[in-house]
Amino acid sequence: MYGDEATIRRILTELGDTWAVVGLSDNRSRAAYRVAQVLQRFGKRIVPVHPKAETVHGERGYASLADIPFPVDVVDVFVNSSLAGAVADEAVAKGAGAVWFQLGVVDEFAYARTRAAGLDMVMDRCPAIEIPLLP
Repeated sequence: MYGDEATIRRILTELGDTWAVVGLSDNRSRAAYRVAQVLQRFGKRIVPVHPKAETVHGERGYASLADIPFPVDVVDVFVNSSLAGAVADEAVAKGAGAVWFQLGVVDEFAYARTRAAGLDMVMDRCPAIEIPLLP
């Protein structure tokens, strides 16, 4: 419903390989940690974004999207739905090509704003589930 197969494929294969993972910390028990590992295995550069700005999976972390000193292709969002809309707005301001809200992260208004700004968006899906399914 919030990310057709063509959009998912485009984000995973055409938009670029630099993924800012918002909510990623060095906490191995969190889903963001495991999903970032899968993205790396499939050739994506992950950029941890977390208030603690921790280095995760060998990549330097940043406290916010605005702090990242280089372009970001996709913003992968692992925060509570009530906070996700602000992250989507930051992704638009950053000039990202797409926003991906993880499983359970839903904000229909953010989806509409992000799409209206011209970005691709997927919501309530997981790239670590989708990427191995690509032919």
